[in-house]
Amino acid sequence: MTAQARPEGLSAYIAVTATYWAFMLTDGSLRMLVLLHFHTLGFTPIQLAYLFVLYEIAGMVTNLSAGWIAARFGLTATLYAGLAIQVAALLALAQLDPSWAVGASVAFVMCVQGASGVAKDLAKMSSKSAVKLLAPRDGAGLFRWVAVLTGSKNAVKGVGFLLGAALLASLGFVGAVWAMAAVLAVILLAVVFAMPPGLPRGRKGAKFSEVFSDSANVNWLSAARVFLFGARDVWFVVGIPIYFYAVLSDGSEAGNRAAFFMIGSFMAVWIILYGAVQAAAPRVLRAANRDEGQLIATARGWALALCVVPGILALAVGFAPQPATWLTALLVVGLLVFGAIFAVNSSLHSYLILAFTRDERVTMDVGFYYMANAGGRLMGTVLSGLTYQMGGLALTLGTAAVMVALSALAAGRLRPA
Repeated sequence: MTAQARPEGLSAYIAVTATYWAFMLTDGSLRMLVLLHFHTLGFTPIQLAYLFVLYEIAGMVTNLSAGWIAARFGLTATLYAGLAIQVAALLALAQLDPSWAVGASVAFVMCVQGASGVAKDLAKMSSKSAVKLLAPRDGAGLFRWVAVLTGSKNAVKGVGFLLGAALLASLGFVGAVWAMAAVLAVILLAVVFAMPPGLPRGRKGAKFSEVFSDSANVNWLSAARVFLFGARDVWFVVGIPIYFYAVLSDGSEAGNRAAFFMIGSFMAVWIILYGAVQAAAPRVLRAANRDEGQLIATARGWALALCVVPGILALAVGFAPQPATWLTALLVVGLLVFGAIFAVNSSLHSYLILAFTRDERVTMDVGFYYMANAGGRLMGTVLSGLTYQMGGLALTLGTAAVMVALSALAAGRLRPA
């Protein structure tokens, strides 16, 4: 590929990005819908965490196998499959009966969330792998295209959080789920019939054993990813939404709705900020003027900088005698700062995995790396409910600080190729 992207490569990249946007809009909405709806039904923090456990387990299994599936059958096949499974998951969730016992409801939603996890990681692996194959090879071209895809995706997911809260308050749980399923089904049909050429077809000789990488850099980066995303989800999934709900809601129906909108708005702003900084990461890191070795050297420092934020917030929450306005304001500002620094770390990782891999192994290495990502999210999800129930928000944020420190140690083992 030349320094300039080929026209068919650019059009395929635009189509993949737009499709991924549509998917992540529903993914963010669904997470907020499930979290807030079941919290109002009286689910405990640990029960809420259980609802997302199979989502993350499914992501681990999917990413491990999706790299081989894409290598064998092509990237368009896995992208279409992700969209189709998400539509089916939404339709299934609309069948949830409020009269079911808590155990049955948890089991059902866990299974549906598991299917959604499969869908999300099929779409993610397809989109990220496509960037490696379609991006121009000049200077920081790969980093720019990765940053645009990941940054815009997270901004759209942030809008999804806000949309999910708004749909829950306006249409109710079932109406919101049906609306999202209908829109995503239309988008699936559109991309199936209008996807431009440019993505590679599969190769019959692809072996499943090729999924496991013998690259030390890929393995250490995957380890850093586990702890980085565990540190985010340990407070993001259950802890902060439930803490803010306790602070903001007065228990009335109107108060609950107002709390939904405020929590959804914060989560949306956080994700949108995260996405915007991700997209700007090549400029923040001055990637155009640095080679791969210099960018690798920055990974540990950015992780250590991130570690400071949850550590300070954990101390503030631990010493606060009770929920207070100043503490809520500090948490909002502190977590937005966390989001900005986290975004630089995440974007740098997303670039490095594509830089470390070869074209013929891209789906395998990206699948393995995102299996680690899902593993971190699983660990963070379980710990989010567990730490909040055991020690409140202070323990949750302290756990996040420890996990970021472990990510920094793993990132320190990366070496220029």
